[in-house]
Amino acid sequence: MISEPGYAEAIQLLRQASTAKGFVASVQEHDNYKRIWTRDGVVNGLAALLSEEKDLVRTFRATIETVFDHQHPTGFMPSNVAMDESVSYGGTVGRADNPSWAVIGLCQYTLVTDDATLAEKYESHVARCFSLMDAWEFNGKHLLYVPQSGDWADEYIQHGYILFDQLLRVWALRLAASVYRHAVWDVKANTVLDVIRKNFWNHPGSTGLYAPNLSHQLKTAPADYWFLGFNPSRIYNHFDLQANSLALLLDIGNEKQEDSLLTFIERLTESSKAILPSFYPAIGNADWEMKELESNYAYTFRNKPHEFHNGGLWPVWNGFLVAALVKKNRIGLAKQLVEYIHQMNSINEWEMNECFHGQLHKNIGVPRCTWSAGGAILAERAIAGSKLYLLE
Repeated sequence: MISEPGYAEAIQLLRQASTAKGFVASVQEHDNYKRIWTRDGVVNGLAALLSEEKDLVRTFRATIETVFDHQHPTGFMPSNVAMDESVSYGGTVGRADNPSWAVIGLCQYTLVTDDATLAEKYESHVARCFSLMDAWEFNGKHLLYVPQSGDWADEYIQHGYILFDQLLRVWALRLAASVYRHAVWDVKANTVLDVIRKNFWNHPGSTGLYAPNLSHQLKTAPADYWFLGFNPSRIYNHFDLQANSLALLLDIGNEKQEDSLLTFIERLTESSKAILPSFYPAIGNADWEMKELESNYAYTFRNKPHEFHNGGLWPVWNGFLVAALVKKNRIGLAKQLVEYIHQMNSINEWEMNECFHGQLHKNIGVPRCTWSAGGAILAERAIAGSKLYLLE
């Protein structure tokens, strides 16, 4: 039993967010957060599994049932499901990451609990998820094309072949291949990984590139971490915390790449003295990319420099980073980040806000946001030795 107050507060928030239909994204009414979200629900479910709290595991089971029972006939998964069972499949665009998250959640639940009833019930749904993602390649070349606003960072600038979404797909394919004993899904995962390794790191004299555009775009790409993604007109140079954490967890890099990435993370942590921003560096008001941000919002503009997706600090993704650092035996840094996560979550008497200002460290998101609690639980359980199924 972990005695850290931040852990107890996080467990308590997940309990408050538990409903008969699953985990809600926030316990407070704010926009549409008090609903069952595929992405948030799975992240909180992974935390529930590692916590071994039986009531939270039951809520995760309900979450899985809610999202799979509302899968669209075409195959895409809900963005969120309201308590009256009305369903949203996205805003201006759908959510390209949700099929992977749904499969990851279902398979993790199956493997951790050794209960295959949901896996058996939803096998055809899983197959539709993968069929849909095959179609989203558009060209049969093994990378998903993600529209702008098509994943968790739905008010940010990225679109095209986004690394985070490719890695989620690999994780989902590997897990499903293990649960269902479908070798073809394992083969696909390895094929996608091969394409990722050739196209998301700036190798000197890179060969086997996805498209001719990359040969000249790579000249200005970063060389010490996996870059965010690319599309026909550009490579995104920003450091993507989520993608690089998954890259470490899934062991996609060689020793030299991992050393380079871990050194970058160590230096960024030392300079920031806080949890890391989801995207770094922040886009400034004078930067040309700010024009891409200014009109991309649903309710109010939130992507000022160092805020929200634009350099904001999110405890949830730092929880995954801690798990990655533990796996790579960077225990000291991992423990430091756990302390920083709790420091953020404790502001305003454990408000556990959605995100924080990248420089001022003040709350700037939705209060009582459950996946901030989920990130803290994932981090603490990783330090304690608990592990998600990764299937290297």
